[in-house]
Amino acid sequence: MNGAADPAAAGPDRRPVSVEQRTGGRGPRVLLLHGLAANDTVWDLALPELPADHQLWTARLPWRTETIADWHGGHEEPDLRALLAEALRAVPGGAEVVVAHSMAANVLLDLLDRELRAGVDAPRRYGIRALVLVSPFYRSRADQFDWDTISYYLNDFHLIMEEGIRAHSGGRLAADLRRAMGERVRDRVGPYGWFRFFDLYLRTPALATDRLTLPTLVLAGETDFAARPEEGVALAAALPDARCLVLPGSGHFPMLDTAERFAAAVADFVHTTPGPSPQRGRALPEAMELQR
Repeated sequence: MNGAADPAAAGPDRRPVSVEQRTGGRGPRVLLLHGLAANDTVWDLALPELPADHQLWTARLPWRTETIADWHGGHEEPDLRALLAEALRAVPGGAEVVVAHSMAANVLLDLLDRELRAGVDAPRRYGIRALVLVSPFYRSRADQFDWDTISYYLNDFHLIMEEGIRAHSGGRLAADLRRAMGERVRDRVGPYGWFRFFDLYLRTPALATDRLTLPTLVLAGETDFAARPEEGVALAAALPDARCLVLPGSGHFPMLDTAERFAAAVADFVHTTPGPSPQRGRALPEAMELQR
């Protein structure tokens, strides 16, 4: 992986992880991470709306549409945290601001949480100075998960896939076609992909959110029935330096539903988050005491 996709490559990109520089601005380096059963095209409407001075990067991650089916059928399951870390390291100089959508937000939180617990200065390791978490899944207490929760996310999982198809198509597809396509994507994700998603969700009450002191913007969609907006509000409340913005008229994909408003929120946050990113480097050998 050399930090850019090969435009001449034939067929779909089968590498587990790759990143591509999308704009050449001299401003902050921003890396955008897509969610489950999506890919980097999910950012296409928002990219032109973001400031021209930003240096924008997108990643293709192992849970994308083209490669999610590789998780079952006898293949070894990927280490999602390690592969996300690979994407973070692939941006030259480090991704100063990481924008992570849906499942990517949860993998990112899980990665940072585990490294911070191990005494690793994760922001310094990856050069991160701020986070934007878009439509994250979060519950603060284990007793908020019950059998009805499992039934909803298992039996209605195809509805989340349909929501992505609706957002990508701008609502132009007939309902029966969206349902058939949603079920096809659900089957492509399969039980292995679903379990990885739900396992990350189940772990959210155990996140040591008080250790994650990075400035953070949580963006939630007002009509999101997958990662409900109250979960974004709760996550922002649990983080030491975070706020949540609920975007009216948006579902689970605000970068598609309200691209201009989404981009304006990200740009305002990036421009008003002071200070340079930490110098990217190796983990500190000694344990760290992180305070609020």
